[in-house]
Amino acid sequence: MILNKASVAALLAAFCAWACASETPRLRLMTESSPPLSMLENGQVIGSGTDKVVEIMARTGTAYAIDLLPWRRAYALAQQEPNACLYSTTRTPEREPLFKWVGPTDDAEWVLLGRADRNYSLHTLEDARALRIGTYNGDVRDEYLRARGFRVDSAPNDMINSRKLLLGRIDVWASALRRDSSLPTRNGWGKKIVPVLSFKRVGVFLACNLAVPTELIDKMNAAVDAMRRDGTVKRIDRKYEKWVDDKQTGQ
Repeated sequence: MILNKASVAALLAAFCAWACASETPRLRLMTESSPPLSMLENGQVIGSGTDKVVEIMARTGTAYAIDLLPWRRAYALAQQEPNACLYSTTRTPEREPLFKWVGPTDDAEWVLLGRADRNYSLHTLEDARALRIGTYNGDVRDEYLRARGFRVDSAPNDMINSRKLLLGRIDVWASALRRDSSLPTRNGWGKKIVPVLSFKRVGVFLACNLAVPTELIDKMNAAVDAMRRDGTVKRIDRKYEKWVDDKQTGQ
């Protein structure tokens, strides 16, 4: 069979398209409802973390789909599915070998929240050892505190902890705030709940399955660096800095 130049060119173009698609897989991006990083609004996943990840995909020419799922399910799937990535994920020594990491896309402080009408004397996390600490079942703060022998009382929905705290069923609530941000008003508890101790600063990342090509991970990390240099990260953060969680009831 003799091919003319047009046929050869068509075959080469088709092969190139296949090869490029093979090198840059379509990623399944997963996240939870965790305002203002990620949340559902009018049927669309939005948020500062979402906008940053979408920008990373655009700059690297990576096809993607976003799923909003319960955290524990998304965390498990990100380790099982070869083209899956999970955001916004805290990077810890225990998790380090489980994923390939892109970021950080944001920074956060781990805090203990307490009732404004109660006096606490907490200078270090160790001072809270006798307290009942409310956590979100399966999240990184739950794992961190359990591993260190603290009295953890976990909930299947993180916002349940606000009610548990106000009802006296827990003494403090382990949560996270974006670094240098103030506590938002949520679900009417306003100034009734306040930070009483900041005990750890962390970075949050896009955590990808180990099968995601390292070349793509490098490109995505380069995109994050460029976004920081050109002001995109700050622009996205400013877009959501006044966002108030008056509709979201859980994560």
